[in-house]
Amino acid sequence: MTTIKLARIYTQAGDQGGYRILVDRLWPRGISKANAHLDWWCKEVAPSPDLRKWFNHTAEKYPRFAARYQAELAANPAYQELKARVQAQLPVQDVILLFGANDERHNQAVVLKECLVRDIGLPTSTTAG
Repeated sequence: MTTIKLARIYTQAGDQGGYRILVDRLWPRGISKANAHLDWWCKEVAPSPDLRKWFNHTAEKYPRFAARYQAELAANPAYQELKARVQAQLPVQDVILLFGANDERHNQAVVLKECLVRDIGLPTSTTAG
């Protein structure tokens, strides 16, 4: 069964087979576009610059960040496009949401995955990463 996975963009692409979507607004440092092996860079779905700067990857702010980011996603047409692409890919391959943050538990990709699982109606037991 195919899943939605999370991975740091710095993880070797060979380790992560599937449809690879970068969900950061800023291009990750030190990664060439050729070496990223992306299928899509969906920067428009990333948190707004103001929200990203406020959060500043501070774990204590994560619950408030997640709530604010979900509100942004609800009003963001790019989220609907992301959801449609994910739904189209899941029947044939895993979808990997890529991010650059060091903290693998407190970042926008985690929030995005939770929203996609909920909005697509996937059982949580079939999602990984």
